[in-house]
Amino acid sequence: MVYLIIKELSPSSDEVFIVTSSLMKDMNSKTDMYRANAIRVLCRIIDGNLLTQIERYLKQAIVDKNPVVSSAALVSGIHLLQANPEIVKRWSNEVQEAVQSRAALVQFHGLALLHQTRQNDRLAVSKLVSSLTRGSVRSPLAQCLLIRYTSQVIRESSTNTQNGDRPFFDYLESCLRHKAEMVILEAARKITEMDVTSRELAPAITVLQLFLSSSKPVLRFAAVRTLNKVAITRPLAVTNCNVDLETLMSDQNRSIATLAITTLLKTGNESSVDRLMKQITSFMSDIADEFKIVVVEAIRSLCLKFPLKYRSMMIFLSNSLREEGGFEYKKAIVDAIVTLISAIPDAKEIGLLHLCEFIEDCEFTYLSSQILHFLGNEGPRTSDPSRYIRYIYNRVILENSTVRASAVSTLAKFGALVEGLKPRIFVLLRRCLFDTDDEVRDRATLYLQTLNGEVAVGNTEKDVNEFLFGSFDVPLANLEASLRTYEPSEEPFDISLVSREAKSQPLQDKKAPGKKPPAGVPPPAPVSAVDAYQKMLSSIAEFSGFGRLFKSSEPVELTEAETEYAVNVVKHIYESHVVLQYNCTNTIPEQLLQDVTVYVDATDAEEFSEVCLKSLKTLAYDSPGQIFVAFEKPGRVPATCKFSNVLKFTVKEVDTSSGEVDDDGVEDEYQIEDLEIVSADYMLRVAVSNFRNAWENMDPESERVDEYGLGVRESLAEAVSAVTSILGMQPCEGTEVVPSNARSHVCLLSGVFIGDVKVLVRLSFGLSGPKEVAMKLAVRSDDPEVSDKIHEIVASG
Repeated sequence: MVYLIIKELSPSSDEVFIVTSSLMKDMNSKTDMYRANAIRVLCRIIDGNLLTQIERYLKQAIVDKNPVVSSAALVSGIHLLQANPEIVKRWSNEVQEAVQSRAALVQFHGLALLHQTRQNDRLAVSKLVSSLTRGSVRSPLAQCLLIRYTSQVIRESSTNTQNGDRPFFDYLESCLRHKAEMVILEAARKITEMDVTSRELAPAITVLQLFLSSSKPVLRFAAVRTLNKVAITRPLAVTNCNVDLETLMSDQNRSIATLAITTLLKTGNESSVDRLMKQITSFMSDIADEFKIVVVEAIRSLCLKFPLKYRSMMIFLSNSLREEGGFEYKKAIVDAIVTLISAIPDAKEIGLLHLCEFIEDCEFTYLSSQILHFLGNEGPRTSDPSRYIRYIYNRVILENSTVRASAVSTLAKFGALVEGLKPRIFVLLRRCLFDTDDEVRDRATLYLQTLNGEVAVGNTEKDVNEFLFGSFDVPLANLEASLRTYEPSEEPFDISLVSREAKSQPLQDKKAPGKKPPAGVPPPAPVSAVDAYQKMLSSIAEFSGFGRLFKSSEPVELTEAETEYAVNVVKHIYESHVVLQYNCTNTIPEQLLQDVTVYVDATDAEEFSEVCLKSLKTLAYDSPGQIFVAFEKPGRVPATCKFSNVLKFTVKEVDTSSGEVDDDGVEDEYQIEDLEIVSADYMLRVAVSNFRNAWENMDPESERVDEYGLGVRESLAEAVSAVTSILGMQPCEGTEVVPSNARSHVCLLSGVFIGDVKVLVRLSFGLSGPKEVAMKLAVRSDDPEVSDKIHEIVASG
């Protein structure tokens, strides 16, 4: 108990000496339990200086005959590695000896520590795996670790199976025949997670099928959970297990039964759907929300696979909404219904009615608001929009202010999009003018006047609808920052000047390494990058005629860290100009730089012509300064090029004690990295709240579709990341995340191209061979020429 208290109290450096002497005595005690505990506690409370004093004792403890002492030293080494890696790496010989120990836990902890000391060196990890897979590991726990490390080496290896991966994979297959169940399960799980052929996957599926009939619940659960994950990406591989899975549908353990049914939903055929749905209904009330969500996700996938069965599944989901359940469970059901409505046109009306019935009793404000928003987008497009008005207006009467406000917006959408309902909507909106909540009244007033034509927001009905119901493409953080910096004047606040970039970085200069802000100085108020840059550039006479700043990039480092001169550059993009802002810092105290300029070689940039250069007169130590170089380019054209850069200046010596500067100077120059202007620099990352709605509102005539082969890629995730980076667009609705082992994926992107042209992109990826990735690119935009340019960018990228 004393050891535990000391470890939990973690005494400070001023107090630690009080207990360290006692603990160091205990390290040499004849009682092994004292020795082990003393080692654990000491390694939690000492610093690097004291560690060197007891390093010899720790190395001896690692090879101690008592496994408790040895394990304590190894586990302490794992903790110490984070703060004192150089010291722990010196224990390599002792740790390797521990890996050969006959004690199971010692071998397990030894292997874990040995891997952590080498984890940043791929070759060293590969050698470790190669040496240990020959049979020197006896501990089942250590063997499970080795299986994980082996699969990691196979995954990271760039060679093909003929050039060296096969021996490691053969080791994984041999572990399927191990006598320890945990080793078999770990090997099977890792094989199923890898990109393997059907023949290589078959042995793992076979051993998992055997565990399905085990008398041990934990083995049945582990096997069915692994098969459930495999069924997501490779359902055909699991079909041989269907008979065993059907037996587990009646398992006493509801978790096992749930996973069995959801696996069958993914692997079954259309004829078995109704039978499985009845089976699920019988025990849904007996399982936890966590497993109910798994069932809902499986039903959603099954309905997308067999769209003709949507009625029975919609009824099941609707009944589930009426049952008891938490927010995450109800949200999963609502999301599933929304997905099915979007993917299956015939399911729209029945699905919307089910959602309307749910919000009558919904206790979750967020879900009610989301359903009303979705209803406003889809309801007016149904055969009988009037049937939904009653449900919507009931929310205005009976709900809290947040939901009432959402309901008012939804009513206005029906009034704007369905001409025959406009008089009825006007009556309902007028009633809302007497609501007790300010926002509800304000929305009702705005919608009434706009729909009546009393407020001019555009020249066409499309302008009115875009004003009322279009997606708000200005990030709230950017809007808040702009409002904070707005200075009251005769000029009204202009929201069009607010950056629509999804991620906005503050304007920062390159500071000298180790430089910290003065103590006690509060951080500055948040200022969006474009606001700060726009204000700074517009104050420079040479740039004032360039028009509105479209985009400013994040700083691009042009020098290595810890060099004599630190330089980064920000690319400012205008419609017909590009301004390069070089942020320079002199990190040498003994030097003063004068007449500092950047020579930009643009001989290979045919579309760019230099129009202005603003140099720095002086650059003192640790005092950042800016140099500007402006280029003219064709308007609204995403011209790309590479600039080479040389920093030129006159160096004068400085006496650091007196601060005097020599009169004589020497001209010098400093080569810095090249800079590229890429296509992504002409695209703003702007999100849309409802991609499907935004896509459908785009002119179909602007759509351009083509297919591309992306060649060999490590994974679909790498392909998604590469294309997104080339285009410089904002992923929508979380589609940038690719599920592990997925063989196909759809990514949705949005942005604004130079010239304020809105662009939406659908990327459909698929594996066409071993790691060969194919992609279908569909683009819609406000300008068909921009749609063509997006395809040109991808084709050349």
